[in-house]
Amino acid sequence: MKVFGIAGAGIMGTDIAHLAAEKGFSVILFDTDELRLRASYETIRERLSRYVEEKRIAQDEMAATLSKIKIHRNIQDLVNADIVIETVTEDITVKKALFRELDMVCRGGVVLASNTSSLSITELASVTKRPELVIGMHFINPARAMKLVEIISGMATTWETVETAKDIVKKFGKVFVESKDYPGFLLNRIIIPMINEAIYALYEGAGSVEAIDRVVKQGMNIPMGPLELADMIGLDVVLAVIGELHTGFSDSKYRPCPLLKNYVAAGYLGRKSGRGFYSY
Repeated sequence: MKVFGIAGAGIMGTDIAHLAAEKGFSVILFDTDELRLRASYETIRERLSRYVEEKRIAQDEMAATLSKIKIHRNIQDLVNADIVIETVTEDITVKKALFRELDMVCRGGVVLASNTSSLSITELASVTKRPELVIGMHFINPARAMKLVEIISGMATTWETVETAKDIVKKFGKVFVESKDYPGFLLNRIIIPMINEAIYALYEGAGSVEAIDRVVKQGMNIPMGPLELADMIGLDVVLAVIGELHTGFSDSKYRPCPLLKNYVAAGYLGRKSGRGFYSY
């Protein structure tokens, strides 16, 4: 396996492209948005330049990594990929439409992976003619720094496909856990309700943003408070995941906080928009 395809040049796609190139894969980075593609490539170039300045890598290592990343606006160019991972928005309709296209474009035997943090792998696989080759590979944001990848099998995913995903995770220098194909998998089923409850505490006036984060950081010895973490993840993503948990389990304990809905409606999405529970 030599060619790594990525569909979606956002934050996660950018980090995964960097990781794959760094580990020796040739990378096909696809997105329909040319500005996003160029911004993604520039983010990687600037990051590598900083590493050179800090003497973390040599100039020739930077050049070698950048030379392995090619940006493409035509999905047909993914035909040469040996594996493709999608990193588009956390919306089942958008992802299913993309999987239909990838199934038609990619060669037989190519694994189609999803970086979804909560959506059904079985449902994504159902729109393809290769459900046995569809798998979830949930990289944790920021993917460059976080060691964990959740591997999620759909109903039809084969052992061979799982082993392929595990092998890639190992090559990336990361560790994996296997999760059942339930809403939110393992990580977000635990973390997102905590964030949602913290937002409820703010909504109900139980404490300030700073107090809520401080009590978690200093009371539980966790590096980031839940509201800081929500801003880093993106409040739109938090809302999408808690909504998926609420729908998937039909349990009121996962009901999205009205304040979270209002922030997303106002465009206060966290770090990526410059404003969330904090200003950036």
